Amino acid sequence: MDIILVGCGNMGFAMLDGWVKASDARFHVVEPDDGLRARAEGVGAMGYAGAAELPGDLEPALVFLAVKPQSMAVVAPDYARYASATFVSVAAGTTVASLKDWLGDVAVIRTMPNTPAAVGEGMLVSFASTGVSGEMRAQVDRLLACCGETGWIDSESLMDAVTAVSGSGPAYVFHMIECLSAAAERLGLSADLSAKLALQTVAGSGILARQSADDPGTLRQKVTSPGGTTAAALDVLVGRMGPLMAEATEAARDRGVALGKG
Repeated sequence: MDIILVGCGNMGFAMLDGWVKASDARFHVVEPDDGLRARAEGVGAMGYAGAAELPGDLEPALVFLAVKPQSMAVVAPDYARYASATFVSVAAGTTVASLKDWLGDVAVIRTMPNTPAAVGEGMLVSFASTGVSGEMRAQVDRLLACCGETGWIDSESLMDAVTAVSGSGPAYVFHMIECLSAAAERLGLSADLSAKLALQTVAGSGILARQSADDPGTLRQKVTSPGGTTAAALDVLVGRMGPLMAEATEAARDRGVALGKG
């Protein structure tokens, strides 16, 4: 199987690195940046500076479009000649309708990965348009699973919600680590120890939540003794964090909708 990857920045390379290790497909990477292209070639892909350099007889089964949404209208039409391929877009806010305007009536899958895919711990949610075969959907799912957990939605309109939660979500967690570390320093701990406490607490809690048979709410209750220190902190957080997270994810979703409208 021949697979084209258009764009090999951090997200594109994170996916490529996992694919090369788990698949015997031939990967053709189109990346104008010399350094990024060399990095892709270093893990076994064939690199090209532009679409015009791709072999004339190439018949890819899949074309992954991993470029920024703002670049898609310029980049995508160069691949319209691969009408028999299934196209997979990782661009936030770029709708199936827009992709078909640029590519023709092709089979399209939209997927939203997140940055933990770089260490094989991503969350990748996808939507398949009409015309995507069950076989190709399964093949895409296997490729995406190289980078973490996968999921599918039946309505494209939900992709903006996915983007708001898992696509943008790592930034929320990173900011929480920053805030927890800064709070520890205000309590008198050193900067180094504060950073270590915050990072390991968040990382360890995530692993426990994933591996435990208890849901997060039950885990929270188990660590909260009535009248104790955790309860005192939760008295501050409960009632504020929920509405704040709802407001934040709604803002991210609305921005995704706006991007989709151009």
